[in-house]
Amino acid sequence: MGQGIDPAELEAWDDQFVWHPFTPHSVYRSEEPLMIVAGEGNYLIDARGRRYLDGVSSIWCNTFGHRRAEIDAAVTAQLGRIAHATFLGNASAPGVVLAKRLVEITPKSLTRVFYSDNGSTAVEIALKMALQYWQLRGKPGRKRFVGLGNAYNGDTVGAVSVGGIDAFHERFRPLLFDVLRAPSPYAYRCGLCAGHDACIGSCTDALETTLKAHADEIAAVVLEPGFQGAGGIITLPEGYVRRVREVTERLGILLILDEVAVGMGRSGRMFACEREGVEPDFLCIAKGLTGGYLPLAATLATDEVFDAFLGAPEEARTFFHGHTYTGNALGCAAALATLDIFEKDEVIAGLAAKITALRAALRPLAGHPNVGEVRQYGLAAGVELVADRATRASFPAAARIGMKVCHAARDKGVFLRPLGDTVVLMPPLSITGDQLATLGDAVLHGLQTVLP
Repeated sequence: MGQGIDPAELEAWDDQFVWHPFTPHSVYRSEEPLMIVAGEGNYLIDARGRRYLDGVSSIWCNTFGHRRAEIDAAVTAQLGRIAHATFLGNASAPGVVLAKRLVEITPKSLTRVFYSDNGSTAVEIALKMALQYWQLRGKPGRKRFVGLGNAYNGDTVGAVSVGGIDAFHERFRPLLFDVLRAPSPYAYRCGLCAGHDACIGSCTDALETTLKAHADEIAAVVLEPGFQGAGGIITLPEGYVRRVREVTERLGILLILDEVAVGMGRSGRMFACEREGVEPDFLCIAKGLTGGYLPLAATLATDEVFDAFLGAPEEARTFFHGHTYTGNALGCAAALATLDIFEKDEVIAGLAAKITALRAALRPLAGHPNVGEVRQYGLAAGVELVADRATRASFPAAARIGMKVCHAARDKGVFLRPLGDTVVLMPPLSITGDQLATLGDAVLHGLQTVLP
């Protein structure tokens, strides 16, 4: 669909009828957005037939490239049976099988799977479950949540409430509930830890102080383990998540881990919490769950949480939340095929070499005078651009330097999308060593073009 339509006509319709997410439309057309009509492997193909290496996995979700034969076949086979049947008070086979397999690969304390459509709803569900859990346990006073500065947990009202990025969230403050805020362990710009490389001292102390002071009021802590994604690929120091888990367990506070961006292999393990041996009370996954094919998310919870909701129907302990497409059969079929590929191709075992190759590809960037910091976690990286390296001063937002650098990277056949002035590299897990080198070269070309 779209291949036979004149590209200029598609662009005209785009300008006339479409409202794009996270897009300033006043400059949209001038920044020459891509018009994608096809994909092949790790490449996107636009309406004019140009190919671009998908350096951000179609916003962090494409796991094994486009048109992966096994996932195509699984979705097609499921279409031959049924595309969707309600999960409300009923079940469909793909969702049941997928739940079993997810429980088998996630931390052992997680035993129940609740489906939804995307990362935002996965987090929203965890928030509502945590709140109702404490009500059912006779502690309705535990109704506050703790989030980090620079956090992004989605765009529904609850997820925005626990988020901490003013540019995204501040306008919606009248809709939001109050959240206790702990400092982001953002070493490059940390005011508490005085620029220490391992931003784990004062930041974690501040979080622990908040938790102790409000323990009887707090329902849960919400945390992106590994790195804060939309905050700018802000990497958390090793041991941070482990310490948060220790404190929350000691104080009887629930822990919600948002692995929407970092889960499904991105960290070098299937889930980032595995790297520190952490077992949360809730685990939220989406994006790469279906290989980037279809919208499907899962919120996993413990038996302890699930059991609190049990009771006779008239007791109204039921979790009254759901979505029309909960447990969608096509999405679950794509997810099952994705898990099959992880096993068959031994994907996790092969990631270490790719993570090393990404590190090598990033190395030449660090010497550029406008690169403030290069951050990497697993197969994800953020290159923060600054106007002045000595003072760490940022560029004016109106200059849109990050976007210009990413646009220039297209000269090398690479598609990237920044977070402000942080250039993000989040390639498919199927990326090759040569393609990782191409990503690094393209960013360096972009820097030299825009900031010679």
